[in-house]
Amino acid sequence: MMSNVLVIGAGGAGSVAVHKMAMCGDIFSHITLASRRKHKCDAIAESVKQRTGVTIDTAELDADDIKATVALIKAVKPVVVVNLALPYQDLSIMEACLETGVNYLDTANYEPRDEAKFEYSWQWAYQDRFKAAGLMAVLGCGFDPGVTSIFTGYTRKHLLDRIDSLDILDCNGGDHGLPFATNFNPEINIREVTAPSRHWENGAWVEGPALAHKQVFDFEQVGPRNMYLMYHEELESLAKFYPEIKRIRFWMTFGDSYLKHLEVLSNIGMTRIDPVMFEGREIIPLQFLKALLPEPSSLGPLTRGKTNIGTIATGVKDGVQKTIYVRNICDHETAYAATGSQAIRYTTGVPAMIGAALMATGQWKGAGVFNMEQLAPIRSWTCSTRAGCRGRCWNCPRRWPSDRFLTDGNTVGRPRRVHEIRPQPRALALLRGG
Repeated sequence: MMSNVLVIGAGGAGSVAVHKMAMCGDIFSHITLASRRKHKCDAIAESVKQRTGVTIDTAELDADDIKATVALIKAVKPVVVVNLALPYQDLSIMEACLETGVNYLDTANYEPRDEAKFEYSWQWAYQDRFKAAGLMAVLGCGFDPGVTSIFTGYTRKHLLDRIDSLDILDCNGGDHGLPFATNFNPEINIREVTAPSRHWENGAWVEGPALAHKQVFDFEQVGPRNMYLMYHEELESLAKFYPEIKRIRFWMTFGDSYLKHLEVLSNIGMTRIDPVMFEGREIIPLQFLKALLPEPSSLGPLTRGKTNIGTIATGVKDGVQKTIYVRNICDHETAYAATGSQAIRYTTGVPAMIGAALMATGQWKGAGVFNMEQLAPIRSWTCSTRAGCRGRCWNCPRRWPSDRFLTDGNTVGRPRRVHEIRPQPRALALLRGG
């Protein structure tokens, strides 16, 4: 089955997704990439042509404009719209999909522009409308959220009879050599990092100050890193779809230099998202800061090192308490060589491509709004070796094994790894909640 696909968003994840789609030409017969700035789409299209020999179409689009989005969808006639634009635009694109009768997929949940608050409630409210239209909307099909939910589902189905606690660990061990830069959109990144921490425990949300709770964890192929308790959107969906789990937490690593720069910028008001007057006009300080910081796409050729992202689940198997660690390791330099993007963007764009392929081939189908927890684990599916795929679609050796979505590994990084943790001193604080 060959399908048209429309990808909205010409950032790093969008670039990776269309590169990988071009490598699976037996699934994606026609690819269109759209963004507010068409020149960015054109540059990505040139890279796709050079790397894969495939020509993709590009278009200029303001995704806040529902009518314009509807017109483009009608012109492209895709089987699925892959939203890799800003999270502010989720609802507008969902509205356009409803109006045109097209399936929808994204990697990050909706967030209003004027408030640093991201949650699924706005998109879950579309459940009845998508169901009535017979359309499928898949939310959070990136790495976290996305693959981490798949890891959780894999652990729950195959490795544990019950999960009591779950910790998601997101480590970027890469170094770009710059004093301060963000690996994805600076505005979204800083809003996320400076938000109060939240985690799920005993049926309720526990809140705290941003970046106030730190642990040291020794990450495979990266080494010891400081990681900080944060709120991340998959905590909300995991708590909803795995009510048995008593505690769910999310941790992310940050270097001391990054945090010091962020502290100074916050202290002088540069991370504010409310308008201020400057020379007779209103500006948003964080948006102004974004214009000054390095463009995330420029970090690809500079970044060295690896990412290590995974889940640690403690529970019971056959009456015995066990702790299972599932993680993926991805190399920045190899990811850049394959797609022109570093590993942070790669690990978001590849899951979006795979999700779109599963929808396009009918292996993910349904009516309504779905989170990844509702779709995992999944059946196997095939991917041709022609059109430059050659097993590179996340280690697709012509076939993803049954009940796995990305879990068999990533040839651009390292295979999915699973092992049982037998408590050691360095792990005790994390596993026991210290």
